[in-house]
Amino acid sequence: MPPEGIDSLDADNLKALVLSLLTRIDELLARIAELEARAGKPPKTPTNSSLPPSSGQKANAANASTTKKGRKGRPGVARELCPNPDVTRDIYAERCDCGGKVAPTGQVLAHAYEHVELPPTKPITTRINLHSGDCSGCGKTVTAEPPADMPSGSPFGPGIVALVTYLHGCQMVSYARLAEMLDGLFGLKISEGAIANMLARAAEPFAQCAETIHDTVRNSPVIASDETSARVKGKTHWQWTFVATTAVAHLIAPTRGKIVPNQFLDGARPKVWLSDRLPAQCNHADAHQFCLAHLIRDAQYAIDAGDTVFAPQFKAFLQRACDVGRRRPDLADATIKAHARTLARTLDRLLELEPVNAEGRHLRDAIIVDARDKLLVFLSRRDVEPTNNASERALRPSVIFRKVTNGFRSDWGAKVYADLCSIVSTGRLHGRSPLATIRAALTTWFKPAIS
Repeated sequence: MPPEGIDSLDADNLKALVLSLLTRIDELLARIAELEARAGKPPKTPTNSSLPPSSGQKANAANASTTKKGRKGRPGVARELCPNPDVTRDIYAERCDCGGKVAPTGQVLAHAYEHVELPPTKPITTRINLHSGDCSGCGKTVTAEPPADMPSGSPFGPGIVALVTYLHGCQMVSYARLAEMLDGLFGLKISEGAIANMLARAAEPFAQCAETIHDTVRNSPVIASDETSARVKGKTHWQWTFVATTAVAHLIAPTRGKIVPNQFLDGARPKVWLSDRLPAQCNHADAHQFCLAHLIRDAQYAIDAGDTVFAPQFKAFLQRACDVGRRRPDLADATIKAHARTLARTLDRLLELEPVNAEGRHLRDAIIVDARDKLLVFLSRRDVEPTNNASERALRPSVIFRKVTNGFRSDWGAKVYADLCSIVSTGRLHGRSPLATIRAALTTWFKPAIS
């Protein structure tokens, strides 16, 4: 407001203006105090927060100009010979350097090696001729039915569809490069539109297979869960993963809220849920195990912020718990129970400590309020892990896919990809390669793999 405008105000309007300005000043002072407090905090890094390792700043190598030292030598290892070669050729010595002949009889094996080559590959094209004829009884013209293994419609068989799906979904090959690759490797000319149509037709068998996987996961006693961002039609969505012992389910939803796991469970309630401390991940099971790896990073952040009382000892406590978890397969039940009692007493003692700064107090209070009974559940069940690494590993390929492709242009594309992730991740649990798993999903609905 210009000065002349202030001069024209009466007492009531001037008082209202002063009060509004005082309110605004209080808001700005509070904001300044918040920023000043934040300025004194340590930066978030992958070692003290949930930031991915790729976001960390790598330090410059010391003495970069010096000559790199040679690697320490080790015994050489040669490629093992194939136990069942397709072809074996026996080559015999014929002549000596002096010109004399060498008889083939009596020669012994002196050296063996292998020559490996790929044969020329080309697609096999089968033309189906359907004939028709007149019925001898009623005279009606009858046309032959297409064979069940080669139905009419798309000319591309499940082997081609599986290969295209694998290269695009698992190896992140774009449509244009995929069309060029198929032409160069196999002499198979496929347009980008045909590739999109293949993936669209695969949606139905993938969806049926994924639903079977989802049923297996939601009925499992222990479920681990995590989520990461995804881009669908230019908007931020979230890819969720739910990991069980025998199956892994993926789905992409427009929200990160609790409604997603609630809808996925569809009334089921597992015995234990394993996740980070995101509120949307909580209260879905009878018991909850928090990921200790996330808490170790939170403790490290409190240490970086200056807490020397609670955070260092709490981090050491979490590391001891994880060490017991790693050695658990070799420990007897009685030994595990003894470790659980010792760790529980240690935790009670730690929560009585008084941290020296706000970050330490915030961490301790969070453990007291919501996490005290969620740290050592894995010591009461051998099928519960102390960390959520399995879920993070299941999402890692999708993070790379997001960075390479920048997301999905359609809702059906996101759905097909999530179902594909469910199929491939579950196949890996059963020792099957991604390509073989995709081919099985297209032909046998993948039922034998999770039965």
